[in-house]
Amino acid sequence: MQDKPKRDQTRKRSGGQISSVQVMFAAILSIGLILAINFSTRITNGQPLQEAYKLVSTEIGQLKVDQATLTAQRDYVLSDAYVEQWAHDDGKMLRNGETLVIPVPSGADVNAIPISPVNLNAVQTVPVQAPSWVLWWQLFFDSPPPKVP
Repeated sequence: MQDKPKRDQTRKRSGGQISSVQVMFAAILSIGLILAINFSTRITNGQPLQEAYKLVSTEIGQLKVDQATLTAQRDYVLSDAYVEQWAHDDGKMLRNGETLVIPVPSGADVNAIPISPVNLNAVQTVPVQAPSWVLWWQLFFDSPPPKVP
């Protein structure tokens, strides 16, 4: 008969009151749920930042490649080899012992084109420095620029 009163006491406790173990379990469960939601929100917010970081990283890599290419091109342009190549190809300047050949179209009369030998060593050029406003005036108007006192 003693077993019956113990069962009644345990039923009374569990039915009406919450034990401290249940309170601790509920607290731990709620803290865990809050942390899980917080971490999930941080991960969701971080994904666009990761994509932007990858995009910027690839752009930085491409810009470094472009910088290396431009630096190599700058070094070549500053060299004597580039100046000699430009003078020979684009500047149409001759080295000693070379002859300038000008191609003539097939339908043109060769005797009608006057060709006179030019001594490039005798040609001297002096750059003319005109004010910039004079150059602009000549671009927009057919008349000479006005005289400035």
